[in-house]
Amino acid sequence: MDASNATPQSQKASRETIGLALGTLGVVIFGGTLPATRVALATFSPWFVTHGRAAVASLAAAFLLLILRKQLPKDDVPALFLAGLLLVFGFPIFSSIAMQTVPASHGGVVLGVLPLTTSIFAAIIGGERPSVYFWICGVAGAALVVTFAIRDSGMQLSTGDLFLFLAALSASLGYVVSGKLARHMPGWEVICWSLILTAPISIPAAIWSWHPEFGAASSSETFAFLYLGFGSMFLGFFAWNVGLGMGGIARVSQVQLLQSFVTLAISAFLLKEHVSGETVLFALGVIAIVALGRRTRVSR
Repeated sequence: MDASNATPQSQKASRETIGLALGTLGVVIFGGTLPATRVALATFSPWFVTHGRAAVASLAAAFLLLILRKQLPKDDVPALFLAGLLLVFGFPIFSSIAMQTVPASHGGVVLGVLPLTTSIFAAIIGGERPSVYFWICGVAGAALVVTFAIRDSGMQLSTGDLFLFLAALSASLGYVVSGKLARHMPGWEVICWSLILTAPISIPAAIWSWHPEFGAASSSETFAFLYLGFGSMFLGFFAWNVGLGMGGIARVSQVQLLQSFVTLAISAFLLKEHVSGETVLFALGVIAIVALGRRTRVSR
């Protein structure tokens, strides 16, 4: 079809498809966060992992913004700073504390509640109105992954699970705030400015939390830390924020149900954690729910 003859409906569908594709790319990058955190914590402390990864990412953001000569969007500073507090500090510290007591594969499944909590915040503050069928799919997907988490931990929730739920709430609210910003400014700028505005906290905190023994970290531990800084905290948000802005926060957030199983796959490969046939069945069930949710109506 010629671009000039494309209907508004087809253009909207194409935009949503691109948004979903970018969101999926972000999910793949984010899927390595918990396994990388688990590896990094073998030497680095949770506080240094949290602030150090933010400091690394903020330096990369500053370099990019300087090269492109971007001006600070002053009207958006409060929202950008809030997004930074939630995504740069909230999620990393809660998840780092959790990774001290639970396996990365278990944590990845517990974070399967992210799409549902993100949809709730999108409805409350994001101006989106998902259909009833959408909510049914979201609740079903979240129930599936929470059921898996409880079965996997011996029919009980641990302290690590509590910190993972706090991490999910922090991340989902941060996603909605940054997703709203990405509707009127480039998604990559959202995370860059959020990192810059929180740098006066992250850089001094990273220096303060540094210990000389961290210099003895192995190459794998150092790589894991750098992945958290450049991948999870920086490049992943490029794709994710743009995807949220193009495809809609509630709809694209459902793709994050798959993040649990990206984390499982990476955990099995990197940390040699066992992935059972039951896990595969749960993964297939979640994929089916995501596919159904993709076809539901979400109005703005």
